[in-house]
Amino acid sequence: MQSASKVCPIVATIHRIGSEWKLIVIRYLMDRPLRFNQLLRLSGADSKTLSRVLRQLEAEGLVRREVISTRPFAVEYSLTDKARELRPVIEEMRRWGEKWIDLEAEAQKLAGVIDGA
Repeated sequence: MQSASKVCPIVATIHRIGSEWKLIVIRYLMDRPLRFNQLLRLSGADSKTLSRVLRQLEAEGLVRREVISTRPFAVEYSLTDKARELRPVIEEMRRWGEKWIDLEAEAQKLAGVIDGA
């Protein structure tokens, strides 16, 4: 095991935000605050996974959870300043994807996964 002084910052960052679902949630919250059901539709995650990821991101200080009404119960999620500093990283990932990934083929593959094919 590495000592704390020898931990690579890249590895530490990956441990914090490196899961597929965490990055997807962060990406969609970059645009604007969203309610749970909006995130559910956009992300393609199931509700259990999305709940778990949102709790993890909130615990890391990356997502803010705000109850905006109690009747009907509604919660809105937004990024903290700490998470908004990831924008250049997310933008570079977008640029890399546009350059190196066949996005049309990827969309068809993802549609098959979501549709259960």
